[in-house]
Amino acid sequence: QIDYTGTDPSSPCNKCLNVSWDSTPPCTCTINFTLEHSFESNVFMYYGLSNFYQNHRRYVKSRDDSQLNGDNSSLLNPSKECEPYRTNEDKPIAPCGAIANSMFNDTLELYRIDNDTRTPITLIKKGIAWWTDKNVKFRNPTGDGNNLTALFQGTTKPVNWPKPVYMLDSEPDNNGFINEDFIVWMRTAALPTFRKLYRLIERKNNLQPTLQAGKYSLEITYNYPVHSFDGRKRMILSTISWMGGKNPFLGIAYITVGSICFFLGVVLLIIHHKYGNRNTSADIPN
Repeated sequence: QIDYTGTDPSSPCNKCLNVSWDSTPPCTCTINFTLEHSFESNVFMYYGLSNFYQNHRRYVKSRDDSQLNGDNSSLLNPSKECEPYRTNEDKPIAPCGAIANSMFNDTLELYRIDNDTRTPITLIKKGIAWWTDKNVKFRNPTGDGNNLTALFQGTTKPVNWPKPVYMLDSEPDNNGFINEDFIVWMRTAALPTFRKLYRLIERKNNLQPTLQAGKYSLEITYNYPVHSFDGRKRMILSTISWMGGKNPFLGIAYITVGSICFFLGVVLLIIHHKYGNRNTSADIPN
């Protein structure tokens, strides 16, 4: 994990700490780090946020699923649940709502450093979203032709976005409402500290590890402000085993709940053994 919030004055990203959504030009910083051990299998790059409550009731409801599913009428007349991010300058916002408006928009690039030579690591941006989200829940509006600029005509971008939704990517199958970075963000987290999948690093051959041990640098285009609510940002590199990814939360939760159940079971067994065989019939005195 690499924390790049920049709260430490010695951090290269400290200069970007008070960045705003529309900073021009964007602030950039570079953090160098060393991998002590090689990553043998496919590597998953995540971004992590702390003290960000995506589970707030009003925040979770602030979206229009019909609009996100490509319904043309909802595109121009979003749900009132999106207020106050429903319209801007008398134009409907697409996508509307607080979730979309707060979409994570830092750009992370990874480089391997070998003899002062920086080699970029190929980061794959497709395949990071759930299949059902990509192919069922999120669809672009329909109409004559496949020109997204024309299909989204009459709408405006979310307030905090630097560009409209039809310019999220240059590839048609990863643009608009079906952009996978957008889809990943729209699946809200249950806890205030969370991570979301950002990119994939695939293993190219079986003879070389995906990421060799050595020196690397993380280049960040710092766009996402978190200092105002004491949040933190981090980049995480992880692999998976046959049991899946490393996530200690479920293990801790199962052990805690199991321990409580076992303790209560022992207590109830003792109570039953001590008091359960007593004669409950009361003798009526003469």
